[in-house]
This record gives sequence, structure tokens and C-alpha cells, in this order.
Amino acid sequence: MNVYVVGHTDNVGGLAANTDLSKPRAAAVALLLTTDYAIPTDRLLSFGADPYAPIASNDSEDGRTLNRRVELVKQ
Repeated sequence: MNVYVVGHTDNVGGLAANTDLSKPRAAAVALLLTTDYAIPTDRLLSFGADPYAPIASNDSEDGRTLNRRVELVKQ
């Protein structure tokens, strides 16, 4: 199976700052999957989704914590 490794952020800070967080967040998880679990790199594609797909409200710290995440999505 091939997967997207998608980094997410909350909406605190500017869009550029969140982009700078979400991309390396996804890349770090992809690197861990390839080095620690021997997943071939050609099966993973990482990218940042910034704050565009929240799963909780950004109005509370609990919600913002849930929004700072990495998801694996089947390609």
C-alpha cells in the first residue's frame, strides 16, 4: 500500500509559520517509518496540510492539541 503522510497544525500563528511546521512534521514521521520500520521510501509521499483540515475546534487548547497531528492516508 502507498500512503500520504500528512502533517497538520492548529490555526495559531500565521499561515507561513504553520506551513513551516506541517511539512517537516510529516517528513519526520515519513523518515521514522522508513528508518525504524523499513517502509520503502517510494511508498510514502509526505506533505503539509497546514491548518486547513481541523478535526476539532481551535478555540480551546484541547482542540488545538488534537489538530496538531500527522495522518496516514491511503493513496
